[in-house]
Amino acid sequence: MAIAKNYPILSNHFRKQWDRRVRVHFDQAGRKQRRRTARVAKAARVAPRPVDSLRPVVRAPTIRYNRRVRAGKGFTLEELKAAGIPRKFAQTVGIAVDFRRQNRSVEGLEANVARLKEYQAKLILFPRKAGKPKAGDADAAAIAEASQIKSVAAALPIVQPVPETAPRAITEEAKSVNAYRTLREARSEARYLGIRAKRAKDKADEAAEKKK
Repeated sequence: MAIAKNYPILSNHFRKQWDRRVRVHFDQAGRKQRRRTARVAKAARVAPRPVDSLRPVVRAPTIRYNRRVRAGKGFTLEELKAAGIPRKFAQTVGIAVDFRRQNRSVEGLEANVARLKEYQAKLILFPRKAGKPKAGDADAAAIAEASQIKSVAAALPIVQPVPETAPRAITEEAKSVNAYRTLREARSEARYLGIRAKRAKDKADEAAEKKK
């Protein structure tokens, strides 16, 4: 219990010299140059492969944001199987794989399978060893014309879906409908469906007993 007395303050830390440990960002221009140099070095190191990986199209979570799409972590095994790409091979040609994500809709699965097939159509496979081409490798002319893609996201952009219906004027019939009330009644019916069914069954059984 605290007592209002003129006691000394315990564990007082008033001499930490915080002003000597304030972090400032006066090196923003230098960091920008270092990031640019690192990107150029990475592109040269992984050439002719793309710098980043191909990402799937996923819906943003929660009701607030699920109207828009964004890039996900990786493609599911189901999407890779539908596109005919082995999962171990996918990671060697710049396709990100997510072993935990699951497909929740047929539309999302079909969109990502089409994205994988479009990437495959633009992909040029170089032979791993010079002079030893394998099945599926590109010929010499295609290899000579090939160029490195700095960003797969720019080559295969994710486009936000267009609303199915265009804006329209509100009619008198639409004004007379109470959408909130309709949704609440539907929610109530779904919530109490089992209780009401049991109550009706008990009432029917009770009426059948009285007739006997």
